[in-house]
Amino acid sequence: MKTFQDFDLPKSLQKAIDELGFVHPTPIQEKSFSVVLSGRDMMGIAQTGTGKTFAYLVPILKQWKFQNTDSPRVLILVPTRELVVQVVEEVEKLTQFMSVRSLGIYGGVNINTQRKSLAEGVDILVGTPGRTMDLALDGVLRFDALQKLVIDEFDEILNLGFRVQLTSILSMMKSKRQNILFSATMTEDVDAVLDEFFEFPEEVSLAPSGTPLEQITQKLYHVPNFLTKVNVIKHLLSTDETTERVLIFVNNKKLVDVAFELLNEDFPDQFGVIHSNKSQNYRLSTMANFQNAKLRGIITTDVMARGLDISDITHVFNLQFSEIPEQYIHRIGRTGRADKEGIAISFVAPYEDEKLLAVEMLMNMEIDILEMPDSIEISEKKLEFEKDKRRFKSIGKKINTDERGAAFHEKKDKNKKVNLGGPGKTKPRKTAPRNRAAEAKKAAKRKKK
Repeated sequence: MKTFQDFDLPKSLQKAIDELGFVHPTPIQEKSFSVVLSGRDMMGIAQTGTGKTFAYLVPILKQWKFQNTDSPRVLILVPTRELVVQVVEEVEKLTQFMSVRSLGIYGGVNINTQRKSLAEGVDILVGTPGRTMDLALDGVLRFDALQKLVIDEFDEILNLGFRVQLTSILSMMKSKRQNILFSATMTEDVDAVLDEFFEFPEEVSLAPSGTPLEQITQKLYHVPNFLTKVNVIKHLLSTDETTERVLIFVNNKKLVDVAFELLNEDFPDQFGVIHSNKSQNYRLSTMANFQNAKLRGIITTDVMARGLDISDITHVFNLQFSEIPEQYIHRIGRTGRADKEGIAISFVAPYEDEKLLAVEMLMNMEIDILEMPDSIEISEKKLEFEKDKRRFKSIGKKINTDERGAAFHEKKDKNKKVNLGGPGKTKPRKTAPRNRAAEAKKAAKRKKK
């Protein structure tokens, strides 16, 4: 089995890795190393939690040489502010014995502070696409010294709607650079950007998209509604001592707040909340408190399902089943990391059965069903979004006009307008109505003459 010593790294880099306690590279780190060193464009397909950050940082830093420039030589684009902070921390850990300036840029904070930091000079820049594009358009951020572009969590960047910003940034860059891209899934959008901006990238694939991580035990409860799901979670938190570090996923931020209020009644000050309505400082503080074991768990949306590396999560609870099958994989990938075992428990209402089936087909396996404990209080109350699921399903469907009835068609025909011709067409000439009495008078005068 290979060790980092086999990579023949510079002493300063090897010392940093030794101090971090890493001995053996992960499979994606081992596979990516020679490809990144070769200078070729690379497309890495790997599940979340496989060590992708070091997979590109270690070979980049192995080749590092001093250059007299203040413009970034490496740009790393990631989808979220939290991930920017995390990647910058990883860069700082690896470069603690090297002369490398790193900086993170993202929205939600004063852009003038980031302008000043950029002007002072940076070697490795980590940013979200939106703020990176803003600073590039300002002229503060230049790409003339750029040698390597890394796009991490590429599919999630596109899912979050950053395609315009991403393609704008790519268009501003000189063509002579190495592109390194990591994505958990391959989609048509990913392929389209690859075709346009990358030159014959070499694919490094760790596992097929949708393959469940082997060290995660997956279970599910069939539960009638949202409030009963919360009751089951309360029961598990009260009776299962292993639920020490928990992530609870909900599909939208409004329901995150609802779940927090309900859980806080029984477990005061044990849970934090992260979603896009929370301020940057609040989110980072909540993350830090969870990482430092000051919080037992975090309730969040899918903003936490990607990229973030929080160690030793024991359980992932899907309070609502994920809307997209692949997203389920990213959620449960928050646990069972670094060769540790984890547990993922989903709570599935009847109207979520189709989503469950889609996930099981993606993984080519069935998730084990658990019996509901007898002590669980079954709530009769449904939240507003649960009251008529059929209504939600019809939104966006094309209505069949043949089924709307004769009255509709009669009205539709009655409202038809006759097109008298558009521009360039001669319209029929309008004539005044005939006055028969006046015509008779004129005829009588002519007769007298």
